[in-house]
Amino acid sequence: MTRRYPNITSKLPAAIAILLIIALWQGLTGSGLVPSYMMPTPVAVVTALVTQCPVILMHACVTLQEAFYGLLTGILLAGIIATAMIHIPVLERAIYPIMVITQTIPTIAIAPILVLWMGFGMAPKITLVVLTTFFPIAVGLLDGYRSVDRDYIDLMRSMGASNTEIFFHVRFPMALPGFFSGLKISASYAVVGAVVSEWLGGFEGLGVYMTRVRKAYAFDRMFAVIIFIVVISLLLMFGVKLLSRAVMPWMKDSKA
Repeated sequence: MTRRYPNITSKLPAAIAILLIIALWQGLTGSGLVPSYMMPTPVAVVTALVTQCPVILMHACVTLQEAFYGLLTGILLAGIIATAMIHIPVLERAIYPIMVITQTIPTIAIAPILVLWMGFGMAPKITLVVLTTFFPIAVGLLDGYRSVDRDYIDLMRSMGASNTEIFFHVRFPMALPGFFSGLKISASYAVVGAVVSEWLGGFEGLGVYMTRVRKAYAFDRMFAVIIFIVVISLLLMFGVKLLSRAVMPWMKDSKA
């Protein structure tokens, strides 16, 4: 019980800040200071979220598929490339600058090109999610590999361990915190990347639905989708946090 109180009190400022923002939002829109065609009231947004829930969930299934496939592919590519770079320094010097350059290109600029090359199906959406999620995971893994104390590696080698054994028993476990830090960021980016790619074309998905309601000036539904995306992103980040605790129980014990 004593551990729960600090956790509750640490979340109180954020909860109070959110409530104040909602109250201010309701006051401005409910009093007429901000016209309803510019910003709907929180009550209207919640009502739209409830009434349109079946439609939003139908589109969310498509967006989540794109986000999941893209995130999974990004994890695999990041793991392979980061591991190759830590073992081959020349490869790191060649690839790392290219990775950084890819992050300077706005995703909204890449999306039309991907749609032109791959059509309006899932392929361009998944590719954009891969490009969005790959970098944080790769950098997290790379930093984790670099953070390994050289004494641990020397100790393993003095005991006759091979490079493969050193990797699986020393490098990889010590790189897991960096990996999950990058994964937490990429999990939230995955949904946003899928939605952004759907803005430029497609038949289903939250981005397609947002485009339709925006053209119909149904801003209450658009705000409802935004809130839905925020909730999904937070749930994904929380899921990554639970997964990291399950995979790294020693980190939980060290914080206790």
